[in-house]
Amino acid sequence: MIIVTGGAGFIGSNIVRGLNQRGHTDILVVDDLTEGDKFLNLVNANIADYMHKDDFRQRVAQGQLGNIEAIFHQGACSDTTERNGHYMLDNNYRVTLELFQFCQAQKIPFIYASSAAVYGAGPVYAEGLEYESPLNVYGYSKYLFDQVLRRHLSSLKAPAVGLRYFNVYGPNEQHKGRMASVAFHNMNQFQAEGHVRLFGGWDGYVDGGQLRDFVHIDDVVNVNLHFLDHPETSGIFNCGTGRAQPFNDVASTVVNTLRTSKGKPVLPLPELVEQGLIRYIEFPDDLKGRYQSHTQADLTQLRAAGYDQPFRDVQQGVGHYVKYLLEQGRL
Repeated sequence: MIIVTGGAGFIGSNIVRGLNQRGHTDILVVDDLTEGDKFLNLVNANIADYMHKDDFRQRVAQGQLGNIEAIFHQGACSDTTERNGHYMLDNNYRVTLELFQFCQAQKIPFIYASSAAVYGAGPVYAEGLEYESPLNVYGYSKYLFDQVLRRHLSSLKAPAVGLRYFNVYGPNEQHKGRMASVAFHNMNQFQAEGHVRLFGGWDGYVDGGQLRDFVHIDDVVNVNLHFLDHPETSGIFNCGTGRAQPFNDVASTVVNTLRTSKGKPVLPLPELVEQGLIRYIEFPDDLKGRYQSHTQADLTQLRAAGYDQPFRDVQQGVGHYVKYLLEQGRL
């Protein structure tokens, strides 16, 4: 059996899909469906069982889970604006620690979700303590467990891998609300209002010019499965494209893909702005000093670990995402 925590969520449900495509169906999904909309992400998934996260945590504490091939731990509070440190550290840090200890005792491969939020404002995004300075308690909750893994790397009894996700986008994120990707919000905004709004210039960047490493969910799944295939490898690795692109690229790709779906021509950014299809709003005061204006994954360690697949850029990945949602009738 393979366990996927957060398996009804965005990244978790896509990992389940990736496992299904390989023929894995003996999968236990762990999640919290108190707010039930996430069930949609599992409708087309082939799984063996579902368990609520609290019941799972209790089973882990009691060591009552049977024969497990691997655990993909994606369950977490991913709200970077959450200020409740007690909740965040219990939900993100403590649960991860308990699962790690269980996996080490049972000699089970453990692949967990870390985050690029550990780097704070950067500017270097390489897996080194000297570059890590989280800006919020979410980032700190991920940072704290990464330090646990580092302390145990020389004495592991089973593989353990932390993947620092950058800005992930793609299918099955519709339940995330305001924490969904920029691409998702841009799409829905354009369909509802006929234009996309981006932050104006700040921190030395032009309007819409802040840069992020936007990574398509399929690439994230491929990286996770790479480490399932290579149990000889443990450590902390960035999971991004290694390419920083401006928010303008995301918005332009969204608008132009939706335009071409209606037989309209592709327009360059200046014309999209001139026609009011992309608009800029003043950068919010409450985000100043707590916002990553530039992220770009250093892929040196990931490549050294043998992952040699290319990553989609924004134009490829976001364009594909928009077309997928159009085909599904969700836009």
